[in-house]
Amino acid sequence: MKFSRITVDPRQMGGVPCIRGLRIPVATVVAMVADGMSEREILEAYPDLEPEDIREALLYAAEALKERQLPLLPVP
Repeated sequence: MKFSRITVDPRQMGGVPCIRGLRIPVATVVAMVADGMSEREILEAYPDLEPEDIREALLYAAEALKERQLPLLPVP
């Protein structure tokens, strides 16, 4: 899958995946969604972002998780 809005540059943010080279990590955007922030709230917090940036950040995170298996702990 090709991600046109995600950049990884070892000279920027230690190579952390960011949105369009803006120094806004994908993980930050995904965490904001997970915290229940609306698209509007995220765009207000980061005016340089566009709605498609949020969608692509979520897709990128989903693809990244497909690449590894995460251990699941049994429910007590």
